Amino acid sequence: MATTPTTATPIPKRKPVFIKVDQLKPGTTGHTLTVKVVSSKTVLNKGRSAPSASLNPRPTRIAECVVGDETGVIIFTARNEQIDLMQPDATVILRNAKIDMFKGSMRLAVDKWGRVEVTDPASFQVKEANNLSNVEYELVNIAEEN
Repeated sequence: MATTPTTATPIPKRKPVFIKVDQLKPGTTGHTLTVKVVSSKTVLNKGRSAPSASLNPRPTRIAECVVGDETGVIIFTARNEQIDLMQPDATVILRNAKIDMFKGSMRLAVDKWGRVEVTDPASFQVKEANNLSNVEYELVNIAEEN
């Protein structure tokens, strides 16, 4: 009994919706942004020479990078290979970025489901006066009334 092969129609990819830094809100995910790297500072560098190297052979590096566009700046937490792309004055596209909360302030991050890509230099001036990571948020629980 022969079956005819069915050709699956490819699902068209959604075009990314680029947003600006000042549109970021706590607890949100799936952001695509074009930002300029203002600065990058390594905050954790665990190499293979550590005593726990036999338990965790991969080195762990974390850097806090100030990134922004013409609407404001935010701290981006870069991990491992991402750090190499986050050079000051580089323009990068952050795909599927999410907002993490750290000590009550917003941090931008890209996990394994996202991508950091270096792109052509942007023409905008970064608005460093509006730092979203300086805004402190407080978790407020709203009681349900029955």
